[in-house]
Amino acid sequence: MPLFRKKAPEPELPSVLPEHIGIIMDGNGRWAKKRGLPRRAGHGYGAQTFRTIVKHCEKRGIRYLTVYAFSTENWKRPQEEVDAIMNLLRDYLKESLADFQTENIRTRFIGNFEPLAPDIRALMREAEEVTRDKTGLTLNIAVNYGGREEIAHAARLLAEEAAAGKLPPGDIDEQALSARMYTAGQPDPDLILRPSGEYRTSNFLLWQSAYAEYVFMDILWPDFRPADLDMALAEYARRSRRFGGV
Repeated sequence: MPLFRKKAPEPELPSVLPEHIGIIMDGNGRWAKKRGLPRRAGHGYGAQTFRTIVKHCEKRGIRYLTVYAFSTENWKRPQEEVDAIMNLLRDYLKESLADFQTENIRTRFIGNFEPLAPDIRALMREAEEVTRDKTGLTLNIAVNYGGREEIAHAARLLAEEAAAGKLPPGDIDEQALSARMYTAGQPDPDLILRPSGEYRTSNFLLWQSAYAEYVFMDILWPDFRPADLDMALAEYARRSRRFGGV
């Protein structure tokens, strides 16, 4: 008589969920090296994990997700690897224009896009426009992004407005700076995850993460699974967030 295994029940959601999660998607190159593969292969597997985790966040009811796809420092990597990442971004953008249209996910991009190829910038604009009216998860993809660069960019905007007489210098405060960040209008991240076993913020959301909870996990990004995200959500629910109070 054949045996049938019952499907494992969905884990119970914690009573407290983060509204905004940030993820430093790290470890693709090391994952590939451990398997004797070129580093670019790790980025391909990492892209598959990215798609899975985005949809799992939407399923779990997360309102905002910001992922670190390519930093301002990543241009220092071998040209072959940079080209592979950019080609993956192209492929993702083309696929997402079809795939995410069936999902209630709004796609946004944050960072300095000037160094990117014109066709990539055009695809990014199209992806944002197609998903502009979605009401579910807001997905921020950080491309050529650096936290210090973002703060400097916001400061330049304030300086230009002040020089033009549009903003009294005395009105420049934390709220004014926040309003000129790439994530303006969104809540700051409550939880930031870093798989890969590294313990650094790596210039990611420096301004916005002032009171974020961090969870570091010894898992290379291509091996990251929805169950790992659920474990991080459970850990977040156990934290006591005091925001400098008692």
